[in-house]
Formats: sequence, structure tokens, C-alpha cells
Amino acid sequence: MEISLAPLNLTKRVPLRISRGTMAGSTNAIVKVTHDGITGYGEMSPSQVTKDTMESAAISVERWQTAFVHASPLERETVLRDADILLEVLPGIGGRGGTGILAAFDIALWDWFGKRIGLPLYQVFGLDIRKSAETSVTVGINTPDAAADHAREWIARTGSRHLKIKLGSPDGIAADMDMYMAVLNAVDPNVVMRVDANCGWTESDARIMIPWLAERRVEYVEQPLACGDEESLAALRPTPVPIFLDESIHSATDVPKFAHLVDGVNVKLMKSGGISEAIRIVHTARAFGLQTMLGCMSESSLSIAAGVHIGPLFDHLDLDSHLNTADDPIIGLGFENGRVTQSGRPGLGVDVPESA
Repeated sequence: MEISLAPLNLTKRVPLRISRGTMAGSTNAIVKVTHDGITGYGEMSPSQVTKDTMESAAISVERWQTAFVHASPLERETVLRDADILLEVLPGIGGRGGTGILAAFDIALWDWFGKRIGLPLYQVFGLDIRKSAETSVTVGINTPDAAADHAREWIARTGSRHLKIKLGSPDGIAADMDMYMAVLNAVDPNVVMRVDANCGWTESDARIMIPWLAERRVEYVEQPLACGDEESLAALRPTPVPIFLDESIHSATDVPKFAHLVDGVNVKLMKSGGISEAIRIVHTARAFGLQTMLGCMSESSLSIAAGVHIGPLFDHLDLDSHLNTADDPIIGLGFENGRVTQSGRPGLGVDVPESA
């Protein structure tokens, strides 16, 4: 098979600020896998979490092209195992980078397979796409007035009924409270409120914020404490609302470590290395009685489409990054009644322009 990589430059409609910084756009990568006249596509969104860079991704793809030139996408499990081993070592970090480029390859192999057998991926996985949850849309850290304006704009433009509010402001929990209240007062009472602190609170912050949010209509709180400080979550239990882990969960092996401390996990294709590991994580989480969420990073409609196809496996969806992208070139997704919709065509069901 032939494997290639091309950059994809994306600009956000509204810059997204979280506890770790602000992102106004990204340079992603499209991975293309061609075999027997069929082409599958996948996408990488690099980040600090996945430890990807465009440089390491390019080297990894070059290695894969050499290693798999005589392989077939039908050998997906063997190919992905070997692809993981061949990931480029990141200079100055000492580890391999990363799960984002592996996710792009995995998604491309699944897209190819769906096209090969003529089925959309949700049917390949035996899922009923009509049972997918509605997705939340994200309001980043901002001034109270700006956050309220963005929340109103999101709802007016998309009709979404679920908001994810980013907290963990560097200005402290008083700023978090002011911003949250501004958004809460700006939207209709039937809008579901969710909070993601992105590792931005201390244990003492979380002791104050979680009960305070529970009294103000929040449905759940995501990643309140930093990675490495998960054991401190024990001091917060029992909590008045569910707590989910995001940054702490990369693979199925992470779930048993923290299952006794939380109520759910947020799976992301970029963190997990693609669809294959994401499915393993969700089934592992279910075995431990945890709720599940499927989120996204700074991805175009290409990776979001992959999430949509496995969406029925999850209790909650947060697949909105493409809706905050000003120049997404990928065609094939829609949005209706709070849900991201797909075309029903084979594979991912999206069109990738040659110029992308």
C-alpha cells in the first residue's frame, strides 16, 4: 500500500483558551492510504497531550511506507502493531511521538476498509447511528461578557442544547465562578451545562468548585486535577456530580488504574491512537461500570467523522471542533437537532479535496 502525509492548516472561528493556553488554529496532517485503487483518509491533530509534531509524523510515515509497501490494509491489526513500534523518537523528550499520527493511520485504514466493503463504518461496527447522543459545544476561558456572548452565538448558530464550559482559569476560581455564572444566566434553562477544568484546579479548588457547580445545574465535571495527582480525587469522594478523567486516559490500560476514583472517562481518538484503541477503552470502561464520553481536539470534519461513526458506543459526545473552524475543507458532515450527522456513504462518508 501507498502511505502519504500532507499538511492541513485550520483556523478557529473563535480562539479557544483553556487552563494550559490559547489556540487560534493548528497545522494538522492528513494521512492517505491507497491500495487496490481505493484510498482511505485519516487526520492527525498535534498537541502537547499526544506528543506529536509535524516533523516526527513525517518521519514515522516515511518509515511506514518502507515497512508496509507490500502489506495490505486488510492486515490492519498486524500493520498497526508494527506501526506503533516504528513511531519516531521525539528529540529532547525521550519518548515516542505520538498517538496523533497513529490515530490518523488507524482512521485511514478503517476508511479504506469501509470503502472496500461498501459500508459506512457505523455499520461495520454493528452500531445504530440513530442512537448517538447529542454533542456539546465548547465555550473557552474568557471574560464573563465574552463567554456569555460566545455561548449565545453557539446556540443561535447550531441549535445545540449542551454547553461545555472551560474552567481552571489562571486567575483563580473566583474568575471561574464569574464566567460560569455569566454563561448560565445567558442561556435558556433547558441548556445542559458541563464543565472541563483541564487539570486547572488544586484539590482545595476542587473541594469548593464541585459542590458550587452542582448547585448551579452542572451535569458533570471533567479532569479537575492535574495528571499525576489522580489519587487526590479520593479525598473529593463522594461527589455531588460525576467526575470524568480526560488527560489521564490514553489507553485501555489506564482505566483500571483510576476506575475507583472517578465516574467516567473521556476518550479522544488523538490520545488513544485511533478508532481501534478507542473501542478498547470504551469496553474496558463499561466493564468497570464507568460512564463514557467521546471528545475531540483541534480536528477537522475528517477526524470528527470517525468519532461520529463510533458515537453510539458512548454516553456523551463532545464532537464540536469542526464547528469552530473557519476553513474546514472536508465535506460530508451535517448538524441537526444537536447531533453531528453523516452522509451514510461507505467508510467515513466524507470528501477530502485533493488540495487539502
